[in-house]
Amino acid sequence: MNYRPVKQDFFHQPTLELAEALLGKILVKETEEGTASGRIVETEAYIGPGDRAAHSYGNRRTKRTEVMFGAPGYVYTYVMHTHCLVNVVSGDVLEPEAILIRAVDPLEGVDLMYKRRGENKKEVELTNGPGKLTKALGIVKSDYGLKFDRPPLYISEGDKPDFISTGPRVGIDNSGEARHYPWRFWVTGNRFVSKPRK
Repeated sequence: MNYRPVKQDFFHQPTLELAEALLGKILVKETEEGTASGRIVETEAYIGPGDRAAHSYGNRRTKRTEVMFGAPGYVYTYVMHTHCLVNVVSGDVLEPEAILIRAVDPLEGVDLMYKRRGENKKEVELTNGPGKLTKALGIVKSDYGLKFDRPPLYISEGDKPDFISTGPRVGIDNSGEARHYPWRFWVTGNRFVSKPRK
């Protein structure tokens, strides 16, 4: 496929707008095994110090969150329950905000995704969740700190979706009022959007 990485200035927009603008863009990871990619169909915004669900709530600055305090457009990876999750750093310098990529619709390297996720998986299970898509694409914790506007892990131009839905974020029940914020964005009707937990 002919990928066109987004320019750095794409990331310089308010976090909620960027979370929506990422939908339809293509997430690409190049590895020695080959290239795998998927169209971004679900994101969640985390707006820093005032967001009880954010790792940087209260301006918490740790080795893990350090990249969030820098410029937007960098890769923020972390491990949760043995799964690596990938985020786009957003917000200005010293405004630690980020956007979790929750689901992608597979494009290139589907055979590679099956190899990484298991040959017996249904196609929809390859990338319909934040830990699934990183494994399928070969995104790992050591990608932390890379820039999303250049290989090996980058976001490419794509097609804007016709319809976008919004609602509360998933799996943050212990975050007080923040659990109700409608900061999750998804491509309406796309089958790879992760299922909200009951």
